[in-house]
Amino acid sequence: MTDNADERIRARNVLKILKAATELFSRKGLDGTRINEIAELSGLPKGNVYYYFSSKEEIYKATIAHLINSWDQAFRHISADREPAEAIEAYIKAKLEHARRNIAETRLFANEILQGAEHLPADARQHMREVTAEKAEVLNAWVAAGKLAPVDPRHLFIMLWSATQFYAEFEALACDALQVGQLKASDYNAAARTISETVLNGLRPRT
Repeated sequence: MTDNADERIRARNVLKILKAATELFSRKGLDGTRINEIAELSGLPKGNVYYYFSSKEEIYKATIAHLINSWDQAFRHISADREPAEAIEAYIKAKLEHARRNIAETRLFANEILQGAEHLPADARQHMREVTAEKAEVLNAWVAAGKLAPVDPRHLFIMLWSATQFYAEFEALACDALQVGQLKASDYNAAARTISETVLNGLRPRT
């Protein structure tokens, strides 16, 4: 078997493990989840899980890292070389699309924070602080250039995180409010439009 084939098998199995683990962690937490449950849900022997990960704590850390990487991809839209309205709208859409496609992952992180971030790796937390500070400086520069109305960028980010993650974290409430049985892609698209228009109306420079 070639090295490329080995890498493909590894990547496929790791993805199966992380997907199964994310689903279980989102419902049962780290302490309530067992390796044999992850193996069963992933369709892999327990020995294979241990081949790729030394412990469930390592798997948990990998699921958190995967989520943060996805958020970093969305945050890349907040870039100094883009127009503010275009960048912010693209960021909102990307965050909502991630939440729609990764509901279990989003709920896992929410549960972790609600439990005091006890198992959130220190390096992951520091990374999020640094990225938030970096993107806050982009918004401050837009304000200084007169492209945005004065705004506290950190509070703006908190508001955007809350709005975009609500649909996945509290889906039942969102369904009740929208009077639908299940959220569809069209509901997320409508949310993106509403959030973007509302936020950008408030951020337009005052004349």
